[in-house]
Amino acid sequence: MKNIENKNIIVTGASGGIGNSIVEKLYEYEANILASGTKIEKLEELKKKFPKIKILRFDISENNKIEEFIENGVNELGGLDCIVNNAGITQDNLAIRMSIEEWKKVIDINLTSTFLMSKFAIKKMLKNKKGKIVNITSVVGHTGNLGQSNYTASKAGIIAMSKSLAIEYAKKNININCISPGFIKTTMTDKIDDKFKEIILSKIPSNRLGEPEDIANAVLFLISPQSDYINGETLHVNGGMYMA
Repeated sequence: MKNIENKNIIVTGASGGIGNSIVEKLYEYEANILASGTKIEKLEELKKKFPKIKILRFDISENNKIEEFIENGVNELGGLDCIVNNAGITQDNLAIRMSIEEWKKVIDINLTSTFLMSKFAIKKMLKNKKGKIVNITSVVGHTGNLGQSNYTASKAGIIAMSKSLAIEYAKKNININCISPGFIKTTMTDKIDDKFKEIILSKIPSNRLGEPEDIANAVLFLISPQSDYINGETLHVNGGMYMA
């Protein structure tokens, strides 16, 4: 992958397993990275590992501060070429037991905040007359999942929203795409019961969980010039679990 050296890139949710791997991959190719997340101690650990990155603690649930965050991030980096919207949450419950608060929290953080991050990033990219946005969704946004009506709705919403944004700004040389991970080895999947994990594996033709690096490789491709004619698409990284 060429020509991402010194590209100014914001990565949200950088303190998690997939976020860590995305930062590591982009760092390997000498991008100029601002890593963001809610856990400052995790961000500081990341900074020790990758000294040239910049870190900025931010909770994307603070919708009214997202424009300020983007402004601060751009100032830290000295510009903005790409944003990877990786941050998100789950709050699972069966539909009849799910409270309106559980529904709204997941929709607000995963969908509304991703929209606002994209919106204010696009405003910066329009000045540069180019840019790339990569939104991390999920396989369950396509398939549905037990106890995750809020989460699946938020992830499906990101996909449709990204298509609309891509249509709006393709002529401005701004590419907006999604990556839809399947089940990836993270602290979240580590908590899955062994019996349920066996059921999941039985549905994956590759017969294994994905690695965070699999998602990072997909991010690297979508922000590189090699993907310049790809817009409004979803790249599925799931070992064949779901074939669109």
